[in-house]
Amino acid sequence: MIRRPLSQTTQWRLFAAVWLVVAALAVWGAGWLARRDAEISVDRQAATAAALHGAVLRSELERVRAVPAVLAADPDLAALIAAPSDSQRDLANAKLETLAREVRAAALYVLDADGTALAASNWREATSFVGSNYRFRPYFTDALRDGEADFFALGTVSGRPGLYLSRRIDDAAGRPAGVIVAKIEFDALEAMWRRSAEPAWVVDASGVVLITTVPDWRFRAMRPLTPERRRKLAEEQTAGAAPADFPFTPPERGLIRLDSDVPPGRYAHAVDPIPGLDWTLHLLQPADDVLSRAVGAALTLAALATALLAALTGVLLRRRQRAAARALEEEEIRTRLEQLVGDRTAELSAANGRLRREIDERRRLERDRQDLEDKLVQANKLATLGQVVAGVAHEINQPVAAIRTHADTAGQYLTRADPEAAARSLDAIGRLTERVGAITEELRAFSRKTRSEVVAVDVSRAIEGALLLISPRLREQRVDLHLDIPTDLLVKAERNRLEQVVLNLLQNAAEALNGPGRIEVTARTESRKVVMRIADDGPGLSPEVRDRLFTPFTTDKPQGVGLGLVISRDIVAGFGGELTYEPTPVGAAFRIVLARAK
Repeated sequence: MIRRPLSQTTQWRLFAAVWLVVAALAVWGAGWLARRDAEISVDRQAATAAALHGAVLRSELERVRAVPAVLAADPDLAALIAAPSDSQRDLANAKLETLAREVRAAALYVLDADGTALAASNWREATSFVGSNYRFRPYFTDALRDGEADFFALGTVSGRPGLYLSRRIDDAAGRPAGVIVAKIEFDALEAMWRRSAEPAWVVDASGVVLITTVPDWRFRAMRPLTPERRRKLAEEQTAGAAPADFPFTPPERGLIRLDSDVPPGRYAHAVDPIPGLDWTLHLLQPADDVLSRAVGAALTLAALATALLAALTGVLLRRRQRAAARALEEEEIRTRLEQLVGDRTAELSAANGRLRREIDERRRLERDRQDLEDKLVQANKLATLGQVVAGVAHEINQPVAAIRTHADTAGQYLTRADPEAAARSLDAIGRLTERVGAITEELRAFSRKTRSEVVAVDVSRAIEGALLLISPRLREQRVDLHLDIPTDLLVKAERNRLEQVVLNLLQNAAEALNGPGRIEVTARTESRKVVMRIADDGPGLSPEVRDRLFTPFTTDKPQGVGLGLVISRDIVAGFGGELTYEPTPVGAAFRIVLARAK
């Protein structure tokens, strides 16, 4: 008796039903996973953006914070307070005007013991503070009582919000004689934050908004205020305006949806503390675009993958139906011919068995091929993602640490009344801040696939910039640094990124020495190329590391991630040059070859 399988129509109906269920589950699962991963990614982006915003704010504060302390010991200002005269006032006005322009302070002014302004940096302007009395201001009374004070409020003359930093000036007998005040306005900082399309605001210890990219939020309270605090806020800080409540309560975790004040949509919330002032920076990271792209890509990929698998399965089903049809025909033929020729029946049965084995083998090979393809795609995706994320962390760590070091150094110089040395450190902080800005710009440019413009760069200036960061460590290790760099030697590169490569190689050399030693940095021309060479007399590289030197995650450092040389090589390659390891009898040496600029 011949057993007939399900009809082809029934098989195709079952096939369609099963794959509709599979497709629905796959699309739903892919969307859920993509949305969860995208929310985690947005939270991380928000934390990074908040840290960068906080670093910029701290830089603005540190630039002016030490000025009142330095001016409190200035003999010209002390002489003006002790015996005011036109000549003393003119000298003080000029000095404060120059200093305010250099540190980019909104105003610098000197008050006598009664709170009257004797000299000010804005003495030329119609809104000059000279002659005005500010004894009612808390920053005056608190400074006289405690020695120093800080206070954020609207200006009584300009009506512009700002932070007032004040310091008491004592006479020769140590008695309070006056107060020096520096005002910082944050209009430029707020405008810069506003261009990033990431709403941000800074609150004081009581939760009152001081600095914000949304003007309507200023002086709003994120937490309930006592009647006394509301009264003092209206009288002393907001020119009589009653503080309103903040329009929403940001969550500690997860997303928040906003429909007013900022572009409508979902946002991730992050905070960053500002030490020294009990301030806290809040930031909202737009999440709609990231979520839409991630979920859309996941749904598309899931739908395409399901459709591809369904098509492959349909092909296999069709082949099986054809094979089953052929087998049924052969079985019918065999049954009819069994009665006539027994030998032919056995031959047909054997052929039918071989055909089934071939079909099974083809199915197994197709499954193995699909599994291998999926594994290769997943491995490539994970490798690329790991290199990008670790590379950003490696790029941004050194400038931020250097900014902190120079800020501390500037504070020490100012304590020692050495403004010139402090100015050099502050200038270095400015350059490093620009470098951090270039790194953040590189972060935004990641999705646009753009690169920094290659221009003519002075090799000696680039090496000097790198040495500015690594020199303290070299001096601490008592490393003998030998430089042989011709002047006016120009290469095609981008200065900040070339400095990063040189700094990375110098730091690797210092870590290899781990104590006293010698590092040589040379540069010379070879035809239309410039060859820079950085070598040390340390222990050198092990054969295992040397053979895989430019492979990601290859390192012999206990705390290293193995990405520094890989990133450096990619930077040099972006300039049209090459970074190579040069075998030496002692230590290690690296060559940077770049095109010479005309």
